[in-house]
Order: sequence, then structure tokens, then C-alpha cells
Amino acid sequence: MYKFSQLNQLIKTFIKNFFLVFLMCGLVAISNNCSSSKIEKIENKFSSGNNNTSNVSSSNNNLIQDTNINEKNGAYMVPEYNSSEKNRGGHETYANKYLIASQNAYASEVGIKIFKKGGNIFDAAVAISFVLAVTRPQSTGLGGGGFMLYYTPKMKEPMALDFREKAPILATEDMFVSKNGKTLKSKSLDTIFAVAIPGMVAGLMEIHKKHGRLSREVVLAPAIKIAEEGFDVYEHLALSIEKRQEILKLYESSREIFFKSNATGEQQPLRVGDKFIQKDLAKTLRAISKNGRDGFYKGWVAKAIVDQSRVLEGLITKKDLDLYEVKYRRAVSGTFKNYKVYSMSPPSSGGTHIIQMLNMLEADDLRAMGIHSATAINLMASSMQLVFADRAKYMGDSDFVKVPLEGLLSKKYALELRKKILKDKALLQDNVVPGEPSLFEKESAETNHFTIMDKDGNVITTTQTVNGPLGSGVIVKGTGVLLNNEMNDFTAKLGGSNLFGAIGGANNMIAAQKRPLSSMSPTIVFKDKRPIFALGTAAGTRILTCVAQTILNYLEFGLPLYEAVAAVRFHQQWYPDELRIDGPYLPVDTIESLKSMGHKINYEDLDCRIQAVAKENRGREGGREGRESILHGVSDPRSEGLALGE
Repeated sequence: MYKFSQLNQLIKTFIKNFFLVFLMCGLVAISNNCSSSKIEKIENKFSSGNNNTSNVSSSNNNLIQDTNINEKNGAYMVPEYNSSEKNRGGHETYANKYLIASQNAYASEVGIKIFKKGGNIFDAAVAISFVLAVTRPQSTGLGGGGFMLYYTPKMKEPMALDFREKAPILATEDMFVSKNGKTLKSKSLDTIFAVAIPGMVAGLMEIHKKHGRLSREVVLAPAIKIAEEGFDVYEHLALSIEKRQEILKLYESSREIFFKSNATGEQQPLRVGDKFIQKDLAKTLRAISKNGRDGFYKGWVAKAIVDQSRVLEGLITKKDLDLYEVKYRRAVSGTFKNYKVYSMSPPSSGGTHIIQMLNMLEADDLRAMGIHSATAINLMASSMQLVFADRAKYMGDSDFVKVPLEGLLSKKYALELRKKILKDKALLQDNVVPGEPSLFEKESAETNHFTIMDKDGNVITTTQTVNGPLGSGVIVKGTGVLLNNEMNDFTAKLGGSNLFGAIGGANNMIAAQKRPLSSMSPTIVFKDKRPIFALGTAAGTRILTCVAQTILNYLEFGLPLYEAVAAVRFHQQWYPDELRIDGPYLPVDTIESLKSMGHKINYEDLDCRIQAVAKENRGREGGREGRESILHGVSDPRSEGLALGE
């Protein structure tokens, strides 16, 4: 049985309570049928619930003052995880041949074993993805999807692989709006209607077929073994099950996997230390191992998915599964000083907005201001507000709507946006409006992350997800497949917000076979035409701001990689109008300066879990400059991840 050989550190922070838990349809019926009228009644029942975290309690204020912060020369703030050079709990490592940074120790260890079996970086990525589908059901799985950015030295530039989920053929624009015009949030989160057509298996099989070296049987064997033998429930998984237990209880197959009987025969959610076994999922993985893509989208697994949807009166049909296709897309790109930055293109908004932010801030001497100075934070937060306004108006699935990418990525457009930002004053929410990128166009167009890099310059960075913690909560009977709730990422109603509070626009309205907007941002940075830095993270809309900050921490502020990843982060997404600051927060005088500029402060875990690998040149005395090239990886110390290499 696989063991966490290097997992020395418990999770330091609790997962964000992404949304209210909605009781659905009263007591669980055997058929689990749930009519629209019942859903509306549930929405009405919980409409008075308060999920607003904008007000900070006095206990939080005390926490800022009492939190132990590692401050070096007053330059930057790094939480006290295992931050000493000699004890970082497996979150940082160096390697010569290949290096993996992932959110799970099983996954990183399996990736190394695949390399040792003679596999290449693509074999390792596929094996890691399937292991994560087993070990991190709260954030990814066969019932989800994702994006991948990859590069080999034979390529002119990185390629983007889109295996994002798609809306069912029967999906309609108003499917999450009641007759009274009210948005039915729980219907888009906690029911079979929340499920978009999964793309995970199609994406992984596509990349393996095209670039893999080892057989499917070898690559999937570790995931099958872990699913069959099980592993001990860890804290993050236990917390997710506890948060979602009222929804999971509604579905028989979900109860069978995520609950156990106590001494009195009462069903209770699995807890830390309980054995988590997924024999049905192992059967599904064996079908994929034998038949590839067809093992999921055809045959008994496909029939089970369609049957489950029919029992729950959902929309998924056999034709939906037959029509699913993976898309190869050109990565968005831009320059930042001496670097070339590549990231994910639509239907993800993340890459575009990361480059927008870098463009806006490029002329500012952020390093001279100081990484966590109030002035630098204000500039960066204001740039975040502006890109989120553009996100709401312009971003969507470019196969369905025109996205003005050239304008959004233009340096001249960024300069126009930069004129709106003041150094010593926050942007007022009401004064932030989408820009006009079309003027700069020419007439012509609980996520999960891991990053791998090898000595030859091959790079894979990929973000995968089922959207919210444990997705829709629906497990397909007999398959172990937990289905996503990605339909919530569409705009249900103009001006409405999704699970992460992001405002939706017309370009992201629901349509049959359309892919919902995302913020996933797998990113690769080049210098002198060679990849030197790759990263990404989970965290919904916070993904793009956390990735942008880590890039700035490493390239602009010059922090060592571990500190660049571990440093305190912040987030501003226009709506809600608040500056969210990650624990252990910032010094009181900085907070007071930000408040005086007009920022409304909210303290919370942003849930970003950066997985980064850099290729650095190290001399005898260390540092980034020198003759010896070495791989340097960091798995965010906020999580149970592991950086591992050889």
C-alpha cells in the first residue's frame, strides 16, 4: 500500500466554506427525484442565509496582531510554516533530472516511479492525474475536467490543451432561473443539473496517445492500486466531506463511499484516519486502462452515467458523451520586462488577465516600493479590479462568442487602464467599469494543480477540477465517478455571481455544448527562448491573482522560490468590493494604511495552493546565477503537497 513517506506536516488552514449547504427535497427519496418546484422552495427557505464575510470580527483583528510573522528586513511577509532552510516538510526540493510539485504526496511519488520505469514527462503527468482523481475527490476526478499547458524543446511555443467540461445538449440559457426570475443557486451546485459533460478522461487519453511512451496499463496501475487498497482520510478531505455531508447524504452511491456506520448503526461522515476505499472507481479505471477513452465515454461506464442522469431527471445523454472533444488551443502570451509569459487561453480567463495585470504594472518600480508595502498592494489590487471588470464583460468560450484577445493583451490598452489607478487611493467599485479593448484590436483574433519540469526543458503544468468541494455530490452508481458542478461557472442570470462571487456577463451565458468560463491559469515563463519557471494553482477566481503575485514575487521582487510561493497573498475581484488578505495577514500599520486609502479589508484563506518549478543557474555559493543548472520545486506549504525529484 502506498504511504505518505514525506508528509510531515498537517494542513495549516481550513478550507474555505465555499457556499451554503442547501438541504434538498426534504428526506432522501429512493429515486432522488427533485422537481423544479421543490428546488425553488429550498432556495426560498435558505434565501435569508448569510454568507457574507466582508465584516471582520474583533477576534480576527486580534489575530492579525498576535500572529507570528517571519519578517526579513521589513521586505516581505512569509507565514511560519516549516520555513527554516533545513525543515520545510517536503514542500521544497532540488533535482537534476526531473521535478514534480503536486498537491498530494501519493501523486508526486507515483510520478517519480513512472520516470524510473522509463516513462517520459507525459506518462508521469497522466499517472499523476489519475492518482489525484483517486486521492483528491474534493478537488478533481474522472467526472471533472481541466486545462494543460505543455512544452517540449521541439516546439516553437507551448501548446494549450482544453479538456474543460461542456454544457449538455439539452441545457438552456435560463435553466437556473425560477419563474419569478430568481437565480436557483443550489440547483447549479448540488443537483444533477449542475453537471457538465466531463472532459478529464478524454484529455488525459489524448495527451497520452499523442506523446506517452509507456502503456496505459502501466500508467494507470498506481491509481487502480490506491483506489482498491484505500488510504487514510487526511484533514483536507475530511473537512470537505463534513462541509458537504448534507448534500452527499442525498445520493445513495455517495453515502456508500463517504459515510460509515458508528457503534449505534448511525451513518456518519468519514473522519481523519478512516480508511477510504473506492472499489467501484478502481473498476472504472480498469475499463479506461483496457479501452482508453472508450472505457469511459462508451460501454458500461457511459451507460451508468446516462442512467444515473435519467434516474435523477437530469440532462446528460449518450449523445453528449459521444460528442465530447478535446481542443488544442494557442496559448495566450505577453512579455514582462525580459521574460515571455505563456498561459491558458479562453475559455479560461486566467491567462489573459495575468498578462493584463503584468502589462499594467510593468512600468512601476514595485521592487523599490517593497513587496508588501501599502503602495505596491494598492497598485496590484487596483489592477485586479480592472481585469475582473473586463472578465465580466468580455470573457467566454471563444468557440461561441468573440473575445477581443488582441486588445485585452495589448500593452497600449494596459497603459489606458493604468491611467485609472492612483498610487495612494483605492479604486471605488462604482467607478470601475470594463474598458474598451476593441479599440486596440487589429482587423484580423477545490481545483487541483501540479507542475513537472525535466532537465531537457520539457514542461507540463495543468489545473484540473470538479469545481466546488466534491463537485455536485453525485456519484454515478457502480462507477465511483464523482460528477462535477461546473454548470455553476456559467452566467445563470446577467449580473449574477457564481460560487466564487465572480460577476457574469452575456458572453458566458449557458448554451448547448458550450464550455463555461474558468480562471484556471497554468503558466510557463520563458527567458532567452527557454522555459525557466512554471506554475499554477487551485482556488477559483483567486487563481489568476495568486499566480500573478507569485510571478511578481519571483521575477520582480526577487524573492527565492519558496518565499515567493509562501508569502502572504491578497485578492480583489471588483465584486465583492473588498481586499481579501490571506493568513497570517499583514502588519497592522500596513493594514491601517490600506484602510486610509479606501480599501475594505477582509481576512480569509484564499485557498491558493501554488505548485511551482523553476530552472535556476546556481554557482558554488548558491543563488540563481551561476554555471550549474538545477531544478527547484516548491509545493505550497499551506497544503499537504509534496515537491519531489531526482
